[in-house]
Amino acid sequence: MGPHPAVAAIRLAVRRVLNDLLAEHGRTPGRLTPDERSSSPLVLAACSGGADSMALASALAFEAPRAGLRAGGVTVDHGLQAGSDLRAAEVASRLRELGLEPVESVAVTVGRAGGPEAAARDARYAALDAAAERHRAAAVLLGHTRDDQAETVLLGLARGSGIRSLSGMAAVSGADGRYRRPFLQLDRQTARKACLVQSLPVWDDPHNTDPAYTRSRLRHEGLPALEKALGKGVVEALARTAQLSRDDADALDAWAGKAAAGVRDADGRLECDALHDLPPAVRRRVLRRAAIEAGAPAGSLFARHIEEVDRLVTGWRGQGAINLPGRVVARRQGGRLVIRQG
Repeated sequence: MGPHPAVAAIRLAVRRVLNDLLAEHGRTPGRLTPDERSSSPLVLAACSGGADSMALASALAFEAPRAGLRAGGVTVDHGLQAGSDLRAAEVASRLRELGLEPVESVAVTVGRAGGPEAAARDARYAALDAAAERHRAAAVLLGHTRDDQAETVLLGLARGSGIRSLSGMAAVSGADGRYRRPFLQLDRQTARKACLVQSLPVWDDPHNTDPAYTRSRLRHEGLPALEKALGKGVVEALARTAQLSRDDADALDAWAGKAAAGVRDADGRLECDALHDLPPAVRRRVLRRAAIEAGAPAGSLFARHIEEVDRLVTGWRGQGAINLPGRVVARRQGGRLVIRQG
């Protein structure tokens, strides 16, 4: 008799990602001999102790040896709750019990920039990046599910930041494709069921039910209201929207990358007439890229900033310079757009 369907689903999702990694490293799946083990690529599971990431860790522990890969784990202690250090140590112990090695718990200091959720995320990814580099990991697996993807799409829609913000989380992201998200096509309930049937203890972060956090309100109030009004297919539809939006955004980004070279003069300034001839979606991407290259932080550069710069091209009435984040200034000079730090 095979594994429970939920367990089979999480293992298959992880197996597909591991097979992709093997192909990228020019390897074929197969068990390791003791001599081969030390030189095989390492894959880390990022684990908070919640159901999604514990299911991920269990699937990685099962699949990695069969694929010929080493498997480890890392948990991040954000220090935001009393006893968080003890809980992180407990999660690390559970990962070792699953057979993962190396395993480490990393404590971080969460700042305030961008709000509590963004600050915690930034601290977490910085810690995961450092752990991956420290252990020379080929990849770090993240347990985001289809439900997380749906929430991310709705948050992007609320920000009004365009099609890229609707594309949600990528299955592969980070430096050199470091981060992999095997569960983006699986729902949260499948991961929780997999933990239950495997008797894996899970920790439910109280922040996930705290109405002070935007994502928590969306998860427990917003999405249920949408499902009540529109039916149970909302999560699947939002996840599908994310993929379609990502495909469109990737195509437009590629177009803008090619167009950018054709609208610059010999001094690197942007020709307003040439910009004006581009489709708006492409032109705004060219402008955004130019602002980032000049030093504007991508995370602080919003659609309203680019719209103001765009009006220097499409609605020129002699208006003054536009101040952008990072002390970057955009101004029109004699039919050309100059974007640089002021």
